[in-house]
Amino acid sequence: MRILLTNDDGINAPGLYVLEKIAAQLSDDIWICAPSEEQSGAGHSLTLGRPVRMREHAPKRFSVTGTPTDSVTLGLKKAMPGPPDLILSGVNRGANLGDDVTYSGTVSAAMEGAMAGIPSIALSQVYSGEGHGNNVSFSAAEDWGAKVLRPLLDVPFAPRTLINVNFPPLAGEDVKGIRVVRQGFHDYARGSVVEGTDPRGFPYYWFGLHGIEHTPGHKTDLEAIAEGYISVTPLQLDLTHDGSLAQIASRYGA
Repeated sequence: MRILLTNDDGINAPGLYVLEKIAAQLSDDIWICAPSEEQSGAGHSLTLGRPVRMREHAPKRFSVTGTPTDSVTLGLKKAMPGPPDLILSGVNRGANLGDDVTYSGTVSAAMEGAMAGIPSIALSQVYSGEGHGNNVSFSAAEDWGAKVLRPLLDVPFAPRTLINVNFPPLAGEDVKGIRVVRQGFHDYARGSVVEGTDPRGFPYYWFGLHGIEHTPGHKTDLEAIAEGYISVTPLQLDLTHDGSLAQIASRYGA
């Protein structure tokens, strides 16, 4: 089985090394194509306004001066000799729960894989609080990553779908298990905006992630993580709200 690894934290991110260890338990044919620099929050953006460069660091290991979407695209079209059987994105430093998926470069890389018709899975390590720097523990992901992935290897993915996995902020031995749950909701609009002044006296603004309003429901990814479980959530690329089609069409006499 050939596996392509990518992320949004960059080619040198600790989480990517964790993902390599996880993938090595599943296959010996592992390829890496990841952004050269951190691209957190890049979403599903594609670089169009400037050229993108790809650098080979070692056999089967490449970095790209662009977004996670760019990395998957070049990995599939330029770096690899043929399509992979699986794309893994992560392990992200931080949660990708609820509405995070609309911002997440990690999840968007898996979306790009899904668009290419390849089974794709995003993996993220939740951590508690801010200010951890590179001291975030990936214990849960390290201990449970392969256990989560193995049952998914022979699951037929529906077209244009992907799977989003989040590991709780616990030591591996304290994780309670795995739950397959739906996507929850939390509101970033009430997150913090930190204001400062640069050396020339001009104001700048830095978006913070604390103070988010969480709205967990029954059997959502937010609830699973809060209760110490790994969340596994199938996502689809079709964002159409079918329930509104008839109502909107009626406004046009259709």
